[in-house]
Amino acid sequence: MSEPLYRPANVGLTTFALSLATFMQVLDLSIANVSLPTIAGDTGSTVTQATWVITSFTVANAIALPLTGFLAKRFGEVRLFVLATLLFSLTSALCGFAASMGMLVAFRALQGAVAGPMYPITQALLLSIYPTEKRPQALALIAMVTVVAPIAGPVLGGWITENYSWRWIFFINVPIGIFASFMVWLQMHKRPETTQRPRIDYVGLITLILGVGSLQILLDKGNQLDWFGSDFIVVLAIIAAITLTVFVIWELTDREPIVDLKLFRHRNFAAGTVALVLAYAAFFALNLIVPLWVQTQLGYTSEWAGFAAAPVGILPVLLTFFVGRYGGRYDLRILASLSFLAMGLVSFYRADFNSMVSFGDIAWAQFWQGLGVALFFMPVLTILLSDLETREIASGSGVATFLRTVAGSFAASITTYVWDRGAAVQHAVLGDHINVYSPNTRAALQQLTQVTGSTQGAEAVLNQVVTAQGFMVSTVDLFWILGWLFVALIGVMWFAKPPFIAKASAAAAGGH
Repeated sequence: MSEPLYRPANVGLTTFALSLATFMQVLDLSIANVSLPTIAGDTGSTVTQATWVITSFTVANAIALPLTGFLAKRFGEVRLFVLATLLFSLTSALCGFAASMGMLVAFRALQGAVAGPMYPITQALLLSIYPTEKRPQALALIAMVTVVAPIAGPVLGGWITENYSWRWIFFINVPIGIFASFMVWLQMHKRPETTQRPRIDYVGLITLILGVGSLQILLDKGNQLDWFGSDFIVVLAIIAAITLTVFVIWELTDREPIVDLKLFRHRNFAAGTVALVLAYAAFFALNLIVPLWVQTQLGYTSEWAGFAAAPVGILPVLLTFFVGRYGGRYDLRILASLSFLAMGLVSFYRADFNSMVSFGDIAWAQFWQGLGVALFFMPVLTILLSDLETREIASGSGVATFLRTVAGSFAASITTYVWDRGAAVQHAVLGDHINVYSPNTRAALQQLTQVTGSTQGAEAVLNQVVTAQGFMVSTVDLFWILGWLFVALIGVMWFAKPPFIAKASAAAAGGH
């Protein structure tokens, strides 16, 4: 049996502390969403202005993620984790004490920046303390945390805001972060690490900040500002296109790039990352559109929409241990393919929904989607890390997580745009079949006039029906598109080649 290169005194406690920090960080991506109206009212701002509480965090987080490899070389992985987690606790406290919207947005940006390295460095540390045959279990555990935290975020955030204060959604991070960082330092501060003073790639850093920042704001604000009908969006698009082009060319040719894009020379990393990014984008789109659809078109409250969506987390929680323990006995491409097949079939099942669909059918679909989620993260993460050199693990994890984060934002923007646009097109198509000369239309208007008491009221009700049906058709179209995307990813996964053994992290090698 192979052993890890460094084993803390208490592996279980170390694993718990690392997982707790990850849960806290991922939770903060969604916990503030349901509290935005309350935050806006308390700070004298509009809800539109309050959305920058989310945008500022995601922009800074996306920029900081690819810097993980550079920072790990400079400070060491254990020190980087402890420092990032303590700074996350500090910036969380600052968010809670913010006296204005401007202060809150600034502190959230700082919080997102220091949170950037937390997920990939936790992944690297977890791999380093487990023997080879148990590393799939470690990846399965952190995958479960990644799935459960966004589901728990809105529920927990709403409960805290309603019963206490929105400020406590940030204050609760302080003791959690201090505990996690203290325990990891206590258990792992003797871990041998070799630090370097790599040359700072200023061109790469500046183009990364400008390019990713512009792209992220463009994606977040595109729908709101009517995309390229806005001069602001056009300027952002030009800046993003130029700076990201320069960034890619520079990073591929620089001797010490701040983001190592040469990692894509590894076949498994390339195939696994493509599968991770596209599947996560599709999964993110489903998790966005289902609650949005049931609330806006089926009349669900936010609470009942949460209940309908929650079953997606049941099977990942129940199956994580088994997938991690026994999954490595099988070809991981088969597990990933079964994951994509399950999520594709559930999407096709949803494509048969109509406006009379029951709560049970919606929740049942979410439940079975959880099977796909349970089989997804561990195999894909193991595959994409499997052919990296030990010194490339932290950097590779950071790049993959960065691309996954950007993919989620991209999916959110595109999905809502396609959904709204599709509904408008379907409204026009359906409207063409309704005219006052149609006997069916005239009969319907007469009945509605009797109910509403006026012709205008009847026409308004009929228009609402057409609108609802337009959204229903648009929703079904999205389910079909996402279903076929999942099926197509099965082919992508088979570009990877065994063996699929996740190596330990760079610093675990102790500089040998």
